[in-house]
Amino acid sequence: MMTDSKPEECHVCFDNYDEAQQRPRTLPCGHTFCSECIGKRIRNFKLACPSCRAEHRATAATWFPINYSTEELIRKIKCIQSTSVGAVSTEPQDCSRNISKTLKSMVQEQKSTLSTLITDCDEVLSQLDKYQQLLSMWKAQHYHLHHRLSDLVEQNNAAIKLLEQEDDSVMNMTTKGKTGKKQLQAMLECLDKLKTAEEISRTTGEADQCHEEAEDWLLTCHQLFPDVNTVNNSLKVQEGIKTALNTMNAEKAATDASIHQGDLASNIMEKVDIITGNILVSNFNVKHLKVMNGSIKKLVEAGQVVAVQRDRSGLSSSRITLQDGQLHLHTLLHQSPPTHSYSLQHSDVVGILEPSSTMAFLDLAWGGSTKGRVYIRLRADTGLGRQFMSLCTGNRGSSYLNTKLFRVGNKGWQGKCVKGGDSKHNTQAAAPPLTDQLEQYQRSRSAGTVCSPWGLTTSQFIISTRSHTHGCQWDYVFGKVVSGLDIVREAVNHMNILEVTVVDCGVVLAL
Repeated sequence: MMTDSKPEECHVCFDNYDEAQQRPRTLPCGHTFCSECIGKRIRNFKLACPSCRAEHRATAATWFPINYSTEELIRKIKCIQSTSVGAVSTEPQDCSRNISKTLKSMVQEQKSTLSTLITDCDEVLSQLDKYQQLLSMWKAQHYHLHHRLSDLVEQNNAAIKLLEQEDDSVMNMTTKGKTGKKQLQAMLECLDKLKTAEEISRTTGEADQCHEEAEDWLLTCHQLFPDVNTVNNSLKVQEGIKTALNTMNAEKAATDASIHQGDLASNIMEKVDIITGNILVSNFNVKHLKVMNGSIKKLVEAGQVVAVQRDRSGLSSSRITLQDGQLHLHTLLHQSPPTHSYSLQHSDVVGILEPSSTMAFLDLAWGGSTKGRVYIRLRADTGLGRQFMSLCTGNRGSSYLNTKLFRVGNKGWQGKCVKGGDSKHNTQAAAPPLTDQLEQYQRSRSAGTVCSPWGLTTSQFIISTRSHTHGCQWDYVFGKVVSGLDIVREAVNHMNILEVTVVDCGVVLAL
């Protein structure tokens, strides 16, 4: 705790206060420091008191009042010190000198304030210049898009014109066909009424002519319709316009919701980046997951945010989902991220996990369906805890995905448990365990305990479903089931434990 044994000096830099750059200023919490130290400690419009850590809003040291009492005390101390070292002047102090110092101090204060404002103006002017350049680029892009859209409209108009011509031809041929059909029907009726040789000769000739005209009409229809150019052009133009509209609507849906600018933005261009969504394209990183509203939340819910990792085996990706208000990082799979997704480095995502509150999850399934999720709070300060987390995320190349629970222990007795992980039935999760100190591990008798059956030599695990009432305890404890123990108990009671499979696993991102 700081003391005021030397009220004439700042308790941060330990320099004496003066009436220029190191004037004493008092914070709202009551503590006093020099102007220079206060100015240096302002970050993002906030100042944390060096003494009590209370946060105060400010952009410059001038936001806080000068401690005139301290200045007066310092003058008296200086006066006493001057007298003690043999100062010979006994004349009364000249009041005009004090007034002069006060005026000089006011001038210095104004100079400092104006200098700060000039710096702020330069920063904003620089941001405005960048924003203006961006606006000019956008205008040029819009003109270019206008020309492309004009071309698209012209193609659409040309397609419509061809379709109208085709429609007119069809209508004309339809009219001719209906007229010819009526003539054929009339000729058919006339043939039923013939009585003389002369009528038969004349009508037969007319029937032959109708027959030729009908065949010509049928042949013409087969030759003219459909017009290949008209149909192909129409379909291509429709497909092109639909693709453009669908792409536009999909991008609009991904960025429609507004993001609260105060969460991330500190200047004009950062606000522009957030509004336009460029931050999601070029600067999207782990810290933006903490916003979890607007466009970012919508992208996560749509499955468009993934964590990726590239190693010797190629590119792998893992889903990031939002469930019950918590972000879940699923295990890595050897597959490329979805098209149009936003990728984060898997190591960066895992790096934000809090060691003291790391929570993993296992999805258990049998009988052709997923039965539920088991959440396990890990002791990430232990090697086995870190190994379990690694096998849930898959970042070391193997994971618990598709492994099976393979043995029920102490069935019908206290300390009933189930074993899982790598085994002779499934070695997919086998991985050399991380080294550790044995004395770091605790012991437990309670149900829900997660521990290792063979110490530090295996990546198998045990989950206890019934407590030890006396005597025995579980060794090498590195976790505790916090939710889903009923699912584990249901799995233990299943007729064939080898059918119980881990169909998904991962960790919860505590942001």
